[in-house]
Amino acid sequence: MSAPAPSSLAIVDAEPLPRQDEVLTPAALAFVAELHRRFTPRRDELLARRGERRAEIARTSTLDFLPETAAIRADDSWKVAPAPAALNDRRVEITGPTDRKMTINALNSGAKVWLADFEDASAPTWENVVLGQLNLMDAYNRSIDFTDPKSGKSYALKPADELATVVTRPRGWHLDERHLQLDGTPVPGALVDFGLYFFHNAQRLIDLGKGPYFYLPKTESHLEARLWNDIFVFAQDELGIPQGTVRATVLIETITAAYEMEEILYELRDHASGLNAGRWDYLFSIVKNFRDGGAKFVLPDRNAVTMTAPFMRAYTELLVRTCHKRGAHAIGGMAAFIPSRRDAEVNKVAFEKVKADKDREANDGFDGSWVAHPDLVPIAMASFDAVLGEKPNQKERLREDVSVAAGDLIAIDTLHAKPTYEGLRNAVAVGIRYIEAWLRGMGAVAIFNLMEDAATAEISRSQIWQWINADVVFENGEHATADLAREVAAEELAAIRAEIGDEAFAAGQWQEAHDLLLQVSLDQDYADFLTLPAYERLR
Repeated sequence: MSAPAPSSLAIVDAEPLPRQDEVLTPAALAFVAELHRRFTPRRDELLARRGERRAEIARTSTLDFLPETAAIRADDSWKVAPAPAALNDRRVEITGPTDRKMTINALNSGAKVWLADFEDASAPTWENVVLGQLNLMDAYNRSIDFTDPKSGKSYALKPADELATVVTRPRGWHLDERHLQLDGTPVPGALVDFGLYFFHNAQRLIDLGKGPYFYLPKTESHLEARLWNDIFVFAQDELGIPQGTVRATVLIETITAAYEMEEILYELRDHASGLNAGRWDYLFSIVKNFRDGGAKFVLPDRNAVTMTAPFMRAYTELLVRTCHKRGAHAIGGMAAFIPSRRDAEVNKVAFEKVKADKDREANDGFDGSWVAHPDLVPIAMASFDAVLGEKPNQKERLREDVSVAAGDLIAIDTLHAKPTYEGLRNAVAVGIRYIEAWLRGMGAVAIFNLMEDAATAEISRSQIWQWINADVVFENGEHATADLAREVAAEELAAIRAEIGDEAFAAGQWQEAHDLLLQVSLDQDYADFLTLPAYERLR
């Protein structure tokens, strides 16, 4: 008797989308189903391991480099695979979601790389998940165009040799895709995003002289990197793609991953192309992991924690040294400023800050950096051009002058800044505004001249939670309490209603956003990710 045929993926609770059959082909869904069967059980084990490690940090209030992997760190002989030509020069990378207009604008932006985002800059509605894949397929076929219904302006791709190289970011391991299920179990969003993209585009990208390149978000350990590496090996074999074609850049945006940078590169060494130094998610991870650690782990207002803070400096310097020691690219953080069309003085001040930030990164040895808006590409480009000249990168700068001890990465109390009442108001204001847009399907949102994504909301709600639970006293004498947070949130909601009018307020999801922010900021049981309860409300 032959074995029963494996069950197939079911599309659940989703209205049909235009041209979805081009993305959700039987063969593509079978490929995603096989990824799910093989790798989701290990994903589940690794998520459980995260919880165990968090409990250990709660018990000890410390972290250290892993004794069991000391031999990997001490072995100077290994390097990651050489960068493919399309990823050798990454001096400026632009980030953004995969909607149709952004796809064209990002590819045309003049940046070397576009981080095409299915993660923090994209709210994972079914429409965004499926049509984002379609937009990338159309871009590689050069069949993509867009006419803005409001302005009538048309958008089309520049010649192929002027386009950015695409590096796609799938969702983090913690998020499931409820609309694709196998025997009633949702498939991890990461496997949906990776699987559909790889299946449809890997060979096409090779034919274009590029390849399937990925950013891996929210990684917390080298074992999670090992899982990704095993997925890459399987996927390449399954589709007849040469081993080593995939390239992955890992975001070091969790505090635990900062202690395992070399091990992460080692696990992915045949497929690794670099590490990236995040900011908001990194701070969010510090709060999340050390939330029981007392006053010495209390962060000040998020805008007071610059990349020059001693513990952030230790992290970025260690990242550059680690990458260059192993032959990988070191990619710097985000310039999130959105230029004002009305206020030239605001732009002047902000552009000077962006330039100073990018000058610092280039001089520290980074090989590239992120921007959120096309107008910032020339500014960042000039900073890296000044240091790199004609060279594609500066991996030869080994930064052997850098020495970082385990305690340096968590020396939060080296900061003199303190939480402020205005910081609380800003966290509430940004949190409500961002969550409201996210619930309407927008993941990248301009708020107060900054491009904000889900990491913004995470640090905002985490700081509210931390300040209340640490009984912070602000400079005006007010105690951080749940009642104060509710009072500020009510005032903010009223201010938004007055600003946009009753009709626009009623048409939005402002009350729901307010309620969700307070839920994740005030619940004693701290939610691992804001996007988990938010996803339950996303329709």
